[in-house]
Amino acid sequence: MSTHIALLRAINVGGHNKIAMADLRDLCTALGLGGATSLLQSGNLVFRSDQLMGAALEHLLEVETTKRLNVSADYVVRSATEWKRIIARNPFPEEAKNDPGHLLVMFLKTAVLAKRVDALQASLEGPEIIRGDGKQLYIVYPAGIGRSKLTTALIEKKIASRGTGRNWNTILKVAALCP
Repeated sequence: MSTHIALLRAINVGGHNKIAMADLRDLCTALGLGGATSLLQSGNLVFRSDQLMGAALEHLLEVETTKRLNVSADYVVRSATEWKRIIARNPFPEEAKNDPGHLLVMFLKTAVLAKRVDALQASLEGPEIIRGDGKQLYIVYPAGIGRSKLTTALIEKKIASRGTGRNWNTILKVAALCP
């Protein structure tokens, strides 16, 4: 069985789209996904599957979360192999080492075009730095994420793909859960 990481978008934020992690683990078990483990309350799941992968797995989880938990949420799924590659390809190793809380990877549903990443970077008025790599954006928020005008909504509009972000600390914690 292959190990996968599923990230939920916009759950348990400000009292909206509330889902207990135990319910997500139980959902995975009911769907035949093995060894489901969750991390934090922001929707980080690690599990095994030998049948579905990628977009098909995302679709199944989205449909079943709506049906069984009555919550509509986007999922972004990566294999453990892809996760390791994401860590290895980080274009900001100094930031990962010295300020991991301000380095974010945005995991996207679809690959982003380089010209859209360039246009997004050019439109910024703040100190943020963005690099695209396939279905990921690596973003440095030197002045902090919470006060930045570079929001998820703005990113999704400019790059034409939905996604969810995790800071570098969380990315490494998820990696530690993968065999």
